[in-house]
Amino acid sequence: MDNIKGKGINVSTLRQVWSVIEQTHTNVLLRLNDADLVKQLLGELDSLRMLSGEETNTVSAYLYSRTTLIRDLAQARLA
Repeated sequence: MDNIKGKGINVSTLRQVWSVIEQTHTNVLLRLNDADLVKQLLGELDSLRMLSGEETNTVSAYLYSRTTLIRDLAQARLA
């Protein structure tokens, strides 16, 4: 019940993902290509809590699908 429908990400993990994004320096979010951005964010998340292989794959796919949004939010921080 606490999983996001169709994504397999529980609410707690989703909150941690966005917390990591908010805590990541804006220039990092803006300068990295998609693959490196996802790798960076997964690394930071994994340092907070160990992710299973399935969670890593699910969060990775989620992050890839949100890279434009992540960069848009980072750009808005500069304004």
